[in-house]
Amino acid sequence: MAWRRGGRAVTDAEPSLSVWPAESKGLFPEAEIEAIADAVIEDRGGAAAIESLREADTGVLPKKRFGPVFWISVTWVLGIIALAVFASWLPLPDPKATGVAKPRLGFSIHHLLGTDELGRDQLSRVIYGARVSMTVGFASIFFGIVVGGFLGVVAGFYRGKLETLIMGAMDVLLAFPALVLALAIITFLGQNLRNVVFAISILAIAPIARLIRSATLTVSQREFVMAARSLGAKNFRIIAREILPVVMLPVFSFALIGVAVAVVAEGALAFLGLSVPAPTPTWGGMITDGRVYLQQDPWIAFIPAIVLFITVLALNFAGDTLRTRFDVREGAL
Repeated sequence: MAWRRGGRAVTDAEPSLSVWPAESKGLFPEAEIEAIADAVIEDRGGAAAIESLREADTGVLPKKRFGPVFWISVTWVLGIIALAVFASWLPLPDPKATGVAKPRLGFSIHHLLGTDELGRDQLSRVIYGARVSMTVGFASIFFGIVVGGFLGVVAGFYRGKLETLIMGAMDVLLAFPALVLALAIITFLGQNLRNVVFAISILAIAPIARLIRSATLTVSQREFVMAARSLGAKNFRIIAREILPVVMLPVFSFALIGVAVAVVAEGALAFLGLSVPAPTPTWGGMITDGRVYLQQDPWIAFIPAIVLFITVLALNFAGDTLRTRFDVREGAL
């Protein structure tokens, strides 16, 4: 028997709206569902229907303007990164050389930020210190996203005993006090940049894994994922093509905030004397060296502290703005 849809005849052999699960009704306008059904009927392929569902159900909030605060924050962070990368080509004194000028010299035309207690140029040490902070921040979060992201996707997609095992391990990792665990790792492995990055990376794995697992649990129940399954797509393709593009949105917004936390963690380790050893400059180490002279020459400690504060604040502003722009609707994320 034939019936009419959109001005044309459709036979009983063709799919109708009744093939859609009852729980999906109300999530999309009826016209949207009919258009997708028509795409399948007209042999435009199941992939086109899945793409239409994905576009209609990505869960992303409407776009908002970034605003001036975001761009100021991004400019500051990019400026710090550029100075750290090109520090060797800048006309700066050797940050490790002592006696470049009179110790604890104030601001001057030759030393814009003065000198420290050993006569080392403060501006040079702040810029070279950014290398350590930015390397630790971005490298540790990248490692955490790769490892934690893999574990989170596997746990959220396959569920069952595998999820219980992975998330149990993450809970154990979160049970350790973060600073104590980092101190233990660095004390055991030794003080150098690689071990500092590794220690902070271990701390980043568990929260990132929990975030991605939560997002995967939500996305794996979406209509476009179920449609891909019904068309016989392999698990790897579903994860790579349907789930990862959606779950990475909240992860990228969280990454900048994670970098800010990692920079603070490195500064705390340097303040305790367990980051990159002297004479390599680090912001936390400069604050530690200058705390002795807070009453007489406070700028020795204040300058690296202010740079650290503004950098962390800029990363937090940028990350929060991206989260607001790209965050998904579900509160589980």
